[in-house]
Order: sequence, then structure tokens, then C-alpha cells
Amino acid sequence: SARESYDEKYGGEEYYWSLRPSVTCFEVLRRRPPTGPLRLLDIGCGEGRNAVFFARNGYLVDAFDVSGRGVEKTRRAAADAGVSIGSLFEADLNDYRLSELYDILFSTGTLHFCRPDLRGEVFDNYRENTSPGGLNVFSVFVEKPFVPRAPDADPGAFHFRSGELFTFYHDWIIEHCAEEIFDCTSGGVPHRHAVNRLVARRPC
Repeated sequence: SARESYDEKYGGEEYYWSLRPSVTCFEVLRRRPPTGPLRLLDIGCGEGRNAVFFARNGYLVDAFDVSGRGVEKTRRAAADAGVSIGSLFEADLNDYRLSELYDILFSTGTLHFCRPDLRGEVFDNYRENTSPGGLNVFSVFVEKPFVPRAPDADPGAFHFRSGELFTFYHDWIIEHCAEEIFDCTSGGVPHRHAVNRLVARRPC
């Protein structure tokens, strides 16, 4: 399962993904700087690299991950950085549904664990629980026939079809959408990923 796989990946003292934030974090900072209180949820926070970045930059951060070990390391990374993360908990995004409003929903490299038959329901839930004018900022892995699966890819992952993510936001303001292929060395073996990146704003 994804939980067992990531508990194993996060089992060491070192940070599997490092603590360097995703480039997408800087897009959030640029587009919605926290000039007032902004609630942000990191969906699939891993070991905390992005959640800690946002907390350091003044966002009110909640976060969850399927891996209990990841949640522990997020807590440790936050303590080491001298920041607090509000609600930090273990949950599977296939089961967990939001029930309160956030100004920003953020996820990178996690939503491919959402089962295809649940995606409509999950994205409906995310949209409904985003404040008017709020952002959904997501990066998802997409299937490309010429990009082999990563050597450390998980069997429980369901890559998106190219452009699929954008269809869930046809009635929102699309501030940014792009597809790119990038090099990665996670797991110590060089490989590539194809990814769709989306910044969508809920109309006021």
C-alpha cells in the first residue's frame, strides 16, 4: 500500500525528498502573499518540506499525509524550523473529505494516489471548501508513453491523463496551467517525470 511504501521511504533519519521546497511554493507566494491571515492546506505533505516553507512565510498551515512516519518527520521539521503547523494528521486522500474553508489548497506529486473513480467527488469537495477568490495549486504526474515510470514509483499510483486535471476547473479562473517534463533523482536513480501544473482561482 502507499502507506507502507512511504513509511519505508521515510524510515531513515535523512529527508527522502530533502527539505528544499517545491518550485510551485514560490508561485503561491508570488500570487497570494499572506498580507493577512491565509489558511492553507498541504494535501500529502510528505516529510513537510512545503508545509514548513509556507509556515515560515506566514501562512496558517494545516497538513496531512498517508504516512504516519511522514507526519512525524513534518512535525520534527517544523520544530527544527521554529514554526507551528496547526492541524497535522495522518489521512488517506481517498477517504478524507474537507469540511471547512481554506484560502489555498496545495498539493504536489500526491494526487495521482486518488483513485480515478473517486476523482470527481474529491475535486468537488476541494472546490466547495475553497474560499471565494481562493486558489487550488496542484501538480500531478501524467502518463506519457515516452516517459518510463520512475524506478521508485508506487504500484498504487494512477497517473492522470494529459489535461485531465484542468477539466475539473472549467468554471474557475485558470491563472496558470502547464505541462512539462523534468529530471529527477529521487531514490538515487536519474529519471524523468511528466507533470501538469495548475493554479486555479475560485470566482468571487
